[in-house]
Amino acid sequence: MNNKIGYYFLLILIICTFSYVRVSSYSLPLNGKTIYIDPGHGGVDNGANYKDLKEDELNLIISYELKSELENKGAKVYLTRYDDYDLSNIKAPFRKKSDLDNRIKLINGSNSDMYISLHLNSISSSKWNGVQVFYNNINKNNKILAKSIQDKFNSTRNIKEINDKYMYKRINITGVLIELGFISNYVDRSNILSSTKRDKMVKTIVEGIIDYYKY
Repeated sequence: MNNKIGYYFLLILIICTFSYVRVSSYSLPLNGKTIYIDPGHGGVDNGANYKDLKEDELNLIISYELKSELENKGAKVYLTRYDDYDLSNIKAPFRKKSDLDNRIKLINGSNSDMYISLHLNSISSSKWNGVQVFYNNINKNNKILAKSIQDKFNSTRNIKEINDKYMYKRINITGVLIELGFISNYVDRSNILSSTKRDKMVKTIVEGIIDYYKY
């Protein structure tokens, strides 16, 4: 009798454990993954501006929102900057290089599974709009990740290879640069300033990351 009780107890334990693992894989699909988010610019380097809107401040807002959503899916998330500052430890004229070097050092030294660099685009013509994902071919998985995220946006824009950017050709781990839209375009600005639209944008990026790990 005791052996039967022990057998049924073990069977129930196995079933419960298996069920927990299955539920975790669905509700926490990024469990065990570490992701570094890089909010572009910061401090004296505002990036693109439109009237009172500053790219570096918007990048940081969206980075925190992306961090929260990734953590909700089980990932461990770090930011290269947590406030309105750059990462340079020297003054001009080499301040920007120092900032980028320190971002590179943080990401490469983190043993993270992935990095996501967030920026906003700007151009003199206001007609251009849309999210676009860029990748460097230093890592063969970068293109796969870029396509996985871009496809989720159902955009007319395509992924684009960038091999001439100082920072991205020096980062060893898998990652992409996402231009979250054109601050110079009314539609994109409206989307970025809307918490509802930003939430959708962030969820779309996370869906692309989850799909990447299914390959």
